[in-house]
Formats: sequence, structure tokens, C-alpha cells
Amino acid sequence: METLWFVLIAVLWLGYLFLEGFDFGVGMLLPVLGRDNRERRVMINTIGPVWDGNEVWLIVAIGATFAAFPGWYAALLSAAYLPLTLFLIALIGRGVAFDYRGKVDNPRWRKAWDFTIVAGSWTATLCVGLLISTTVLGLPIDANGDRVGGPFAAIRLDTIVGALAFAGYALVHGAVFTALKTEGEIRERARRVALTLAPVALLPLVALLAIVAGLWAAVVVAILGAAMWRLAADRDGQSFALMGLAIAATVAILFGTLYPNVLPSTLNDAWSLTVANSASSPYTLEVITWVAGFGTPAVLVYQGWTYWVFRKRIGVQNIPAAR
Repeated sequence: METLWFVLIAVLWLGYLFLEGFDFGVGMLLPVLGRDNRERRVMINTIGPVWDGNEVWLIVAIGATFAAFPGWYAALLSAAYLPLTLFLIALIGRGVAFDYRGKVDNPRWRKAWDFTIVAGSWTATLCVGLLISTTVLGLPIDANGDRVGGPFAAIRLDTIVGALAFAGYALVHGAVFTALKTEGEIRERARRVALTLAPVALLPLVALLAIVAGLWAAVVVAILGAAMWRLAADRDGQSFALMGLAIAATVAILFGTLYPNVLPSTLNDAWSLTVANSASSPYTLEVITWVAGFGTPAVLVYQGWTYWVFRKRIGVQNIPAAR
């Protein structure tokens, strides 16, 4: 049962990184791909119906960790308290900005909220990358499962590479998604940006995988290369699917390498938190399994329906000139 929940949590993080990845990427690229207010509104409208639903995956991933592995939850989240605080502030500011940027027909007003969207997207992506890389690369944990060191113990060179890895992925993923969901000049601009940024933006992801799993990084490199090849061939949908396959392979490699640990100790391997010593009781795991069995299909059906309803491309011709 512990192994089952470890796999389920990995799947939840996969869903979050894939869905919120393009969501953050669109926000990060807002001033790059959107040259005027109508183009920026097109970009925001591509994620408008889905961005808040994408965040459900994060809530469920954190909640599942709390329920299934309280030791993992306590050690990781207390150690990464500062990045998590920044992460939550970024998410709140970003959500408010989506709703408020169009409330006043004033360029300075919109510019301020656009900055909030961009800053919130970058901050949230870097922080979640730091959190996941800390989980995989470990913390200075003592024999009691307590963090050794100050509040910046989770911030190291290798975890910074991890933060940049997921930010770089989100940047390219967001450009590919914009190309998939828009038409006209914005779509062409998004394709050019994705193809131009990919060789540099995706390097930290390859570096993180090389640090963690060595030659397995080549698998993800091949998938990412195929994604850019299909994008260059004007196959946006195939490119987007391959970007999803790349993050799926990344999560499988990272969590597969991590198992049976859930949070390695950088001080002593014997002090690492594992699926066995940090899990809840068998009864608790059984109860939450039943809850997940009923709740998960409902969430998947709702999200699938939402994406189906809003599946069509949009362009500036769909946006009124006013506000």
C-alpha cells in the first residue's frame, strides 16, 4: 500500500507539472509573445478556463503526501518553508491579476497586473522546481528526521539547477501550448520562440537528470528533440504531446531513482525517510485509497470536459478592441 501511494503521488506531481507547466509558461512569456493588449488577452484566454483547475493537482498532491506520508510532509515542507511561502504568494498574486487586469480600462493598470502575472509565474515555477529537486536530491536530516541547518538548507547548487530545470521546461512548454491554442501572428511567434529557446532553456533539465540518473537523461533528450522536430514541421499537437511525454519520463526517472526513499538524508543514508518509515498506518492508507477511488474519476472527467469544451484555437479577431 505504501508503494502504491508513492506511485500515486508521483502521478499527481506529473499531472501538475504537465498542466500547470504550460499554464506558468504562458504567464512567463506574456510580454514576449503578446505585443499589445489584445494579443496578451488572447494568451490569457488560452489558459483562462483551466488555470485554476490545474492547481487542483497541487492541492491533491500535497494533501495526499500529508495523509499517506506524514513524515515526508513534515520534513520537506518545514525545510522548504521560505520557498513555499513565496510560492503561495506568487499563486495568489497571479490569480488576482487574471481577474483584475481588465477591471479598469487604463494601460498603467493593465501593465501593473501583467507584471504580477509574469513575476508570479516565474516565482511559482522556480519554487516548485526547488521543492521537487529537494525531494529527490535530499536534505541534511538527522537520525530523528529533523533538518540540520538554517532555513536555507534546501537551497543548494544542485537544487537551484532543479529549479531552473522546471522553469526552463515551463517556458518551452508554454510556448508550444500557445502555438497549439492560437492562430495568426501569435502562433508563428510562439513557434519561433519555442524553437529558439529550447536548446538553452532545457539544458538545466538535462543537467538535473544527468545528476540524478546519469545516462537516463538521454531518453528525455531524445523525446524533447522529437518535440521540437514536430513543432518545426508545423505539428503543434504532436509537439505538445511529446512535451507531455518528456515530463512523464522525467518524473518516472526522478521518482524511480528516489524509491524506496521519499526524502534522502545528505548526512547519512541510514537516516533517510523511506516509504516504510514515513508512511501512515495501514488503516489510514486503506481509507484514503477508497476516498481516492471515488474522487479521482470525478476530477478527471470534469477536467477532461473543460479542456474539450475550450479546445479550439483563438486569435485577436476573437477579442474585442475595447479593454
